[in-house]
Amino acid sequence: MQIAPSRSGKGARGGALVAVLWLSAALGMIAFSLASTVRGEIERADWALEGTRAYYLAAGALERTLIYMEWGPRYQLPDGSSRYFSARTSRLHFSFPAGEADVSIETDASRLNVNRAAPEEILRLLEALGVENERAIEITRAILDWRTPAPGGEPTEFDRYYLSLNPSFLARHASFRETEELLLLKGMTPEIFYGSAAPDAAGVLRPRLGLADCVTTRGGASRVDVNTAPAPVLAALGLNSSAIEFIEQARRLEPLRDLEGLRRMGVPGEILARLGVGGGSIYLLRSTARLRMPDGRLSTAVRTVGATVAFRSVAGGAGFQVLRWYERPWPKEEM
Repeated sequence: MQIAPSRSGKGARGGALVAVLWLSAALGMIAFSLASTVRGEIERADWALEGTRAYYLAAGALERTLIYMEWGPRYQLPDGSSRYFSARTSRLHFSFPAGEADVSIETDASRLNVNRAAPEEILRLLEALGVENERAIEITRAILDWRTPAPGGEPTEFDRYYLSLNPSFLARHASFRETEELLLLKGMTPEIFYGSAAPDAAGVLRPRLGLADCVTTRGGASRVDVNTAPAPVLAALGLNSSAIEFIEQARRLEPLRDLEGLRRMGVPGEILARLGVGGGSIYLLRSTARLRMPDGRLSTAVRTVGATVAFRSVAGGAGFQVLRWYERPWPKEEM
């Protein structure tokens, strides 16, 4: 007599098979998730490593620029020109085995000293940057209030406004120490300070300078360098559009050596007295670096560092002092 197979035994074997399949699917999902997580962490680690290497490449290029600037007056080519750096140098490019770096060099003489500028110069600068008149007047008044001692030591109109904020504070009523203090002023916005983008005649967005690109709190230069000052700074001094266009076209060809062309254009003497050629002992350096990949192409990882440096005549030793180091300064332009 034959005994028929038990249906309960078949069901048990089928249930076990389904359980094994579900367990295999769960383990597969866990393995896939773990592999995806590990791959993401490895990519992030690679990106962080590239960023760190690019940072040190940018810092190295900036330090080499400082050496070149210090060597500038001492080392010359046979034709008498500077071998490493001259007062007219505005950019240096370095090509290293590990990557490439561009260093922009800006003197404080290309900017308006916010602690010394006349009220009308500040107002014209803000309007040249595209700030509407009412807000420009308010910011100008706030700048004057911040850098001027409070009458009788009593809170001013702007102090009362600052005290109503959270957190509250009082104006310094002394000179600005850093340009970032301007962000605290009534009426100031990040777009006005850092700049923004605006469409040109063709509708293409172009970067627009901000107040941070046009003012300084350091340096004793009483004249603005006509070869490096941006157009809004020239407008702040009272130059009309024709004179500014003449300056921009002339310095594209070669740096201006004197102000004779402006004098012939009829620029008033009081404006010429605020202009100069060269000058300034404090520099803002921005170094932007990109790594070189094994195939020779440049990596998409970009890092920028910056420094404010004062050059002084020192007998023996380094002739410069780093006043401030910027880990991530806002870049004016990409490489």
